[in-house]
Amino acid sequence: MLLHLDKADTRPLHEQIASAVRRAVAEGECRAGDRLPSARDLSSALDVNVNTVLRGLRELRDEGLLEFRRGRGITVAEGAARRSGLQIRVRELVAEASRLGYSRTDLIDMIRGLA
Repeated sequence: MLLHLDKADTRPLHEQIASAVRRAVAEGECRAGDRLPSARDLSSALDVNVNTVLRGLRELRDEGLLEFRRGRGITVAEGAARRSGLQIRVRELVAEASRLGYSRTDLIDMIRGLA
């Protein structure tokens, strides 16, 4: 699992870490039952403090996306992909926009206008 943090992102690092793991699950890079690297390995790879990594991972545990098991490490929870249904909703949005006569470019422009 490759996680990247955006140095230009102004969100706290633990939130960026949690978001990166959520995205990996949503995109199928990590599946239910998959074991994540240890917090120490992630902190080394991301060049952040191990406590920062743990804070992000605990947030995901509290959401039900990850499970912490002594001796088994951190794994993606069963049903985690269902909890992360953004990709499904995006496909539905694209289909609805198309049905209404909007192109993908139109849809992207609408989304950019929200930011």
